[in-house]
Amino acid sequence: MPAPSDRPILAFFDVDNTLMQGTSLFQLGREAWAKKVIGFREIALFAWHQRRFIKVGENDDHLKSAREKALGLAGGHTQEEIRGLAESIWEHRIKPRLFPETVGLTQEHLAKGHEVWLVSATPSEIGDVIARHLGLTGALGTRAVAVDGVYTGELIGQVLHNEHKAEAVRELAAGSGADLADSWAYSDSRNDIPLLELVGHPVVVNPDAGLAHHARVHGWPVLTMSPVGIREAQRRVRREARAVRKGVRSAKKHS
Repeated sequence: MPAPSDRPILAFFDVDNTLMQGTSLFQLGREAWAKKVIGFREIALFAWHQRRFIKVGENDDHLKSAREKALGLAGGHTQEEIRGLAESIWEHRIKPRLFPETVGLTQEHLAKGHEVWLVSATPSEIGDVIARHLGLTGALGTRAVAVDGVYTGELIGQVLHNEHKAEAVRELAAGSGADLADSWAYSDSRNDIPLLELVGHPVVVNPDAGLAHHARVHGWPVLTMSPVGIREAQRRVRREARAVRKGVRSAKKHS
């Protein structure tokens, strides 16, 4: 276990409706349709999921169906193809839909020396592209099985959703020696309550009704997409980061 002063401080950001508007998976589907990787029926289902997601947020049935469509998209295609699709959506499908406010907070954490990780049920290929272009530490996402460079349509482990997302974060923190009590997490969805409860600094962004209620009950900060809200969130990162570092120095002094 690293000494307190050497432990990384982590910040985790959900992707869909937290870092960007709508679902990144849908944007991958649009690109696959434009390049004739999938047909009209498949893109129509992707479009339905996108409209429902923006209107009512996540739910388990929606996520299960959406991830099944993602596996159907990848199955039988090469890793090179899917990674190429993920890269090709960055400039014209992902980047214009990013929320500047939450992107700015990722950069605020980086400036404080924190590791910044995307953590999402979206396929890991998409998360990897976004993290790389934004200069973030990395991404945790749903991963698919590939044999000889071709996707089989099966998952490695579980869809990174709900408690499975929280478990992936626990494993990452344990492997790096980070203390989750010193870490941050940002999300819009009630399905990420297990993740938000793991960290010492949960922040609710664009919350659905379930998460908004939970945040009120537990006194969690809610980020509003306004200049005042963003400035307050930035001040909170700086203030709480100083408190974390002060605690680390105190622990080191008394060890």
